[in-house]
This record gives sequence, C-alpha cells and structure tokens, in this order.
Amino acid sequence: MLYFIPAWYQQNNWCENEQYWYRGRMHTEFDDTVKHIQLFQRSKAYPFKIMLLSFAPNFRHFLHRQSVFHAPYWSCFDAIQEIKRKKMTMFSYHNLNWPENIEFIYTQFILLAILHGKKYARLEFGEDGNLIQVDMYKNDKLQRRNIYDDRGFVSSTILYEDEKPVHQDYLNDKGVWKIRFFFSDGHVEVNPKNNTFLIEYQNEDNIMEFSKLSYENIEHVISEVLAAYLRYVEKSDLFCVAMHELHLDMLKRELKDKKIILSYYGERFDIKHRMDDLSMIATADYIIADSIDNLNRLKKRTNRVMKNITDITPFDTRVDFGISQQLNVQKILVPVDGMAEDRFKQLVVTLGEYLPTNENASVHLFTRMANFDRKNELLAKTRKYLGQAGMETGWALEQDDTKKAENVLDASENIPVKFFVEQCVDELSVSKCIREQRLIVDMRKNPELYLRITGLSVGIPQIIARETPFVEDGKNGFLIKDIEKVNGAISFYLDGLTNWNEAMIYSYEIGKKYTTNVLIDKWKEVIDIVRCD
Repeated sequence: MLYFIPAWYQQNNWCENEQYWYRGRMHTEFDDTVKHIQLFQRSKAYPFKIMLLSFAPNFRHFLHRQSVFHAPYWSCFDAIQEIKRKKMTMFSYHNLNWPENIEFIYTQFILLAILHGKKYARLEFGEDGNLIQVDMYKNDKLQRRNIYDDRGFVSSTILYEDEKPVHQDYLNDKGVWKIRFFFSDGHVEVNPKNNTFLIEYQNEDNIMEFSKLSYENIEHVISEVLAAYLRYVEKSDLFCVAMHELHLDMLKRELKDKKIILSYYGERFDIKHRMDDLSMIATADYIIADSIDNLNRLKKRTNRVMKNITDITPFDTRVDFGISQQLNVQKILVPVDGMAEDRFKQLVVTLGEYLPTNENASVHLFTRMANFDRKNELLAKTRKYLGQAGMETGWALEQDDTKKAENVLDASENIPVKFFVEQCVDELSVSKCIREQRLIVDMRKNPELYLRITGLSVGIPQIIARETPFVEDGKNGFLIKDIEKVNGAISFYLDGLTNWNEAMIYSYEIGKKYTTNVLIDKWKEVIDIVRCD
C-alpha cells in the first residue's frame, strides 16, 4: 500500500480550505498530491490510500472537485471523532430544529434566520450549495458557530464570548464532544466521559483510549492517533509525504521506521528558508521533485551527492486541441507574476512596438494572484509604461471598460483595446484560458510548471527566457533572454500558420514524454527501488 500524506491545510492550520460559495478563490487547491492521486486513481497501477491529518468535514466535496471522489482515505479526525460514515448525505437547513415563528430571509449571498425581528442565525453555503456553517446570535452578538459535515451532521462547534472564540468542540455524529480546543493557549482537553478514539483497519474497528485527558496542542493529539494507526500498517507499506512545514517535524518522528518518499513541490515549499528540514531529506528513502530545476535546487542546498532523487512532473500531458485558430484575434499570453518591474516595463514597451504591425493581435497579461484589484493594477502600470514610451495608453483600458471592448477591433472605435488581463486562480480557469491563446511569451526567471505543461498539451508555441525540457529552441518555441528580440519570434509564429502548425506537432511529440503512462512507469520504478531497500 502506498499512503499519500497531503498538505491540504488552511493558512498553516490543521483544517481544510473549504470556503463560502460567493468568495473568489484566493489560492489553488491543485498541488502535487492531487495530481499523484489522479494518476494512480486512473491507472490503478498500485494500491493507494490518502492519509488525511487535517480536520476536513467537507472532504468528499474536495475529492469530487478534484475528480477523485472514489479515492480511498483514512482521516485522523474521523478517528478522533469516532465517525464511521463514508457517504455524503443530502442535508437541508430545514432539517434543523428551528424555534417556532422563525422567518428566513434570502439574500444574494447568505440566508438569514430572523426571530421576533432580531437576527437569530446566519447560514453559509459551500461552492456546491451544501450547508457548511450556521452562526447563532443573541442580541445581535455571535454566540456559537456550528460547522457541518457533508455527511449530514454537526462536526464541530465554536463558542464565543464578546464575539471572540473561546473553545472549539469536535463532535461525534451524535453531537457528543470528543476533544475541546482552547483558543487562548492552544491546549486541548479530552472528554473524560468519552475518552476513546476509533482506528478502522481492514474493516475492523479498534477502540482505544487517549493516553491523557489534556494535551499541550492539537498536534500532539493528531500525533498520538496517527501513531496508533501506524501500528497496524504493513512493514512493506510506503508513505509519500508532501513537504510542508506544518507536519514535517511530526512525521519525522512518527515515520522514522517507515519507508518514506518525499514529494517536493516548489510552489508550496521554499527550501531556502527551511534548512532544519534537511535532516528528513537526508534520511528519506527517495525524493521526488516536481521539476529538474527544483531537483537541482535540492541537491545544491543539501551540498552532497544524492542518488535517491528524481524529477517527476505531477502534471501529465494530453492532446487538447485549442480553439485559437477559430478566433479572429491572435491572443498572446504573457505571464507576469514574479516578474521584475524593469523587465515588465521593457516587455510592455516591446509588445507595444509589435502591435501596430498586426491588427489582429492582442496581449493577455496572465496572473494567478487573486486580489480583487489585480486586473486594474496591471492595466494601470501598462498604461503608465505605454505613455512613457509615447504609445497609445487607450490600448489598456480599466477592467470594466475592457469587458465591453474585448474583441472589438471595429474601425468605428477610435482606439482598439489591445491589452487584457487573464486572472486565473484555479487550474480549470487556466486550462480554459490557454485553449484560446495563439502564443505564450514567458520572460520570467521562474516560470510556472503547470502553465508550461498545459501549453504543451494544447500545442501552442512558447517563447521563454529560461531553458526547460518542455520547449526545444527553434522547434516548438524559442529560448530568448533578450526581450528586445521577442517581436521577431512573435512574427515568426503569427505571420502565417506554417511555423505555428509545425510547432504544434513538435509540442505533441515532446508531450509524449509526459503522458500518464510514462509518469506511472517512473513512479513504479521509484516504488520498486524503495521496496527493495
């Protein structure tokens, strides 16, 4: 069995990232573990199970969003709360025990419960329309917050005094509290009348008692329950640990006698500021980095020869024909996150010089940052630099005006819009955006891996400033470090379809190195090596 231990945490806390449906997602849920699980779920190449350490009452919805709903899992908090249910339940707020004369007011975002003219409760729903939270009020002050499990019961409740949280109770599915977390100092108390937890292994239930009735913090509780579960696993079982600062210290202790594969995902873990974690890197049976760049970075930081390390991209390629050839406009995607300001300015001016030569071209500034003012911020800077270069600032309108003017290159318009912003937080929006692009121009020093792989799958040429195995210079793109030479490469691909089509065919050829089957074969090789050690 291969156990995946993910790092699906909310702001470095032992809880999930479920959010209200009306709030824009501020981060992506997609990471290396999600992709690894998708690979193994589809291929059925090796038996696996998710080992979830965080409190995640809406975990089934998360799995559904990631297309791995039927993936097997063990939940540490299910063990703590002695919850055996696995299936989601249709649950309506009407099923709750409301007082007589309660009145419900439907707003655009939430549902309010009013009793005798005063706010009694505020109901919040998740992205799938499921009830996730009910806040209870008294004299317009928050008294209690009930957090609902997608299996149809209250999973946790937080009590407030003067609208400040006092303690959080984690409940079983009958409403009895199992452990109580105190916000003042972080310590945890166990219910002395219900001081057991449940370890389910191979369809057998094992009831165990907590060793204490009081713990210094929630991590110590998780550690004890995890250690109890690990006593049942097979000696040959493997553990793939997502490198994350919240759980590494604990897992270093609890998995010291186990076979460990570390998964290093550069978007999540900055090795430069985590030198104390090098000991676990040194003792791991194998390390999988998400890219060759991060692999080399790990080797450099450890300052030693590492044989038990390889790079396996967590993202596989698939032939996905885009629709850019069906559009009148030729969209040039320009990723800008992390780009130095002077390079951004130079690139904007360079692209501004190209645009008058191609009336069908438009520049789409690509960002993964979720700030609500991010689009207008980028357009304002673009106008500034265009103006300083003596170019038309009207090419980059404010976002509200841009929506109206998108794809409008009509002669009746005095100034056609040429610069747009693509704000894509999650991978679904990234994929949708990429399918409409004719070309990627990425002049950053640290490009995003998922963007490279998606561009390869769609088959669009990529002009890059840093060498990568996904782009071969002169074949499916160009390696150009001097921004002033970018326009020549753009013309090479946009002046006709011959060069563009050749790049697309070559992209698909390179993409064959990163298909699901190829990545699974690499995983099998790693697993065989670790099992034989």
